[in-house]
Amino acid sequence: MAEFEQEGRRNGTLVELGGLLPSAAGAIVSLADGRISHVDGPFAESKELVGGYAIIEVRSRDEAVELGRRLMAIHLEHAPGWEGSCEIRQIAG
Repeated sequence: MAEFEQEGRRNGTLVELGGLLPSAAGAIVSLADGRISHVDGPFAESKELVGGYAIIEVRSRDEAVELGRRLMAIHLEHAPGWEGSCEIRQIAG
């Protein structure tokens, strides 16, 4: 991961990244049927939780997907048995 991060900082694609605390420290605030409610963590569906994030600046969706593939390859190599995903989203605005 350090090499991945250093490369992104060196070539200018990495804007920001960070890890997140466990879901036990969080909450989900929802709006449904005109009512706002919240649920404190930890959350039952932990397989769908976000563990960290990275903001990158690239020229194309394909380039973003390739970086996501490289990130998953790092996990495959260094964390055998780990399963997860990398969601690629464009920031609106």
